[in-house]
Amino acid sequence: MRNKPLVGISADRTMLGAHLSHVVGEKYIAAIVDGSQALAMLLPALGERQSAEDVLPIVDGLLFTGSYSNVEPHRYGGHPSAPGTLHDAARDATTLPLMRAALAAGVPVLAICRGFQEMNVVFGGSLHQSVHAVAGMNDHRENKHDELDAQYAASHSITLMRGGLLQRLAGNAHEARVNSLHGQGIERLGVGLTAEAIAPDGLIEALSVNDACAFALGVQWHPEWKYADDPLSTAIFRTFGDACRDRMRTKTGCGAAFASAAMQV
Repeated sequence: MRNKPLVGISADRTMLGAHLSHVVGEKYIAAIVDGSQALAMLLPALGERQSAEDVLPIVDGLLFTGSYSNVEPHRYGGHPSAPGTLHDAARDATTLPLMRAALAAGVPVLAICRGFQEMNVVFGGSLHQSVHAVAGMNDHRENKHDELDAQYAASHSITLMRGGLLQRLAGNAHEARVNSLHGQGIERLGVGLTAEAIAPDGLIEALSVNDACAFALGVQWHPEWKYADDPLSTAIFRTFGDACRDRMRTKTGCGAAFASAAMQV
């Protein structure tokens, strides 16, 4: 019997040289292995070839990672993307049904950046494809010419919603400072989700799943980057790991009402 939970980590499908490959940044793996005290398993973007029914009995939690690619706009009724926009149809075909099934089954879920946007889409929400081009919104993108430590440095504050999961993880603080490395963002919040944090321009920066049977949190920023140097990031991965350990021990299913509602979104 394992003494550590097994966390599946979503991979991107991309070209490495001349070969199609499935990749995950090591920063996500390190945050799970060291920050959540869990075992990491990389989940290739194979769509129905490796279905949620195959994956969920094996894992004790799921981490949906950030990515350079955007969710395809037809997934949320958006207009066609600008020419040259990077998409990953294989990832969309994998993560969206997998997240929906995981939440219905009561599997703990942590969703970061693209994963956060996927969570909104799963619940019928929509996305701004270019937040910086929306009137009244700030530019949330990083400067790709900066050194990594500068790109991932805290760049703006967020207001934590009173009584929310994220505020509890932050020791009941009212604000936190986070990094910002994204072009897309939430336009319309999905039904069944609650905003957990808001940026100064009003953009939703974190969300949770109403009536979830287990840990279910999405954040727009990147807490995995040097997570041990930030108390909130440390708390996020520690609490997610604890939820995965609970799942490993009990394999408790989700309530029928939530499961039915989640599968109908």
